[in-house]
Amino acid sequence: MVAKILVVEGKSIAEVWEKSVLLLWEKGAQFKTEYDQPGDPYSRDATMVMVVNEPFSEPRIHLGFPGGIEDLEKYRQEVVYGIHDHWIKPEEGKWTYTYHQRLFNYPASDNRTVNQIEYIINKLSHVFYTRRAQAITWVPSYDPETDDPPCLQRIWCRIVTEDNKNYLRMNTHWRSRDAYRAAYMNLFGLTELQKYIADEISQRTGKEILVGPYIDITDSYHIYGSNFADFKDRFLKMMDTRDFYNQDRLKSRTIRSDDPAVIAGFEYGRQLLENEEKS
Repeated sequence: MVAKILVVEGKSIAEVWEKSVLLLWEKGAQFKTEYDQPGDPYSRDATMVMVVNEPFSEPRIHLGFPGGIEDLEKYRQEVVYGIHDHWIKPEEGKWTYTYHQRLFNYPASDNRTVNQIEYIINKLSHVFYTRRAQAITWVPSYDPETDDPPCLQRIWCRIVTEDNKNYLRMNTHWRSRDAYRAAYMNLFGLTELQKYIADEISQRTGKEILVGPYIDITDSYHIYGSNFADFKDRFLKMMDTRDFYNQDRLKSRTIRSDDPAVIAGFEYGRQLLENEEKS
């Protein structure tokens, strides 16, 4: 079997995610998975490279992902600020990690933790062109034996200068990813982390660092066979009945992140998080 290696490129995260899922559906190979139930079709699977040239360009929000606007805000705070790190309690059968925990408090030897994002910010603040500004998530002594090991494996950052402007470029490398149910939220959350890093470097250096291209590489980018029916009924039907962007939300597959409905959705997500803390 010839390996399927697919590449998509575009301006926004909404555009690139849509392109990636459609290309995967069209050209992905058939693979069994460890989560299949009897009767499930084989998954659609490929190695996928996604290039997002302007991660914060609008429209940024894709309405085809299986979730609500409030979920994006909750995920943003989970990745960037660790709002759910307290849910990591494997001894109680709960979460074994969060990306924030692995990136900001990586479990090293001798019961130490390493703030890898602080390292990236500090390193790039001193040497824009360094090739060493990276962070990993995988813990070899622990993750291989867990039921749900991290999908994200590594992030790598570099500052590039173009037309006298400085841009933070971020590459992410993923072991495995649910293209339909998880990838869009990952794109949203990781580009928010990219912005966080750029803003911190700007503050420390006194030089404006803009968010540059985001490059996303996934070894196994897949749609599970168990999700085919929902994918066809929701996502593919949306492709046939709506424009990519239309100011009438009922006719659009995407929406701007500054739309009042989206702002209200983000606020609702923050309220849900506040309620979690009180409970």
